[in-house]
Amino acid sequence: MNDTSPQQYLVVANDEEQYSLWEAGRAVPLGWHDQGVRGTKEECLAHIERVWTDMRPLSLRVSMAG
Repeated sequence: MNDTSPQQYLVVANDEEQYSLWEAGRAVPLGWHDQGVRGTKEECLAHIERVWTDMRPLSLRVSMAG
């Protein structure tokens, strides 16, 4: 049986609110958290583009606000 379905990915983020993709079915690495979004690479990248509007790490944003 030949599986032609596209590779599935998860959107993950770390404690600094930086986002990345991770292959579905693999354990999420320490320090990263599943954001509950799964799909093709393009779908996941589109989600990240919508939600990650400030590329600065959380600690820098807090420091600058403070």
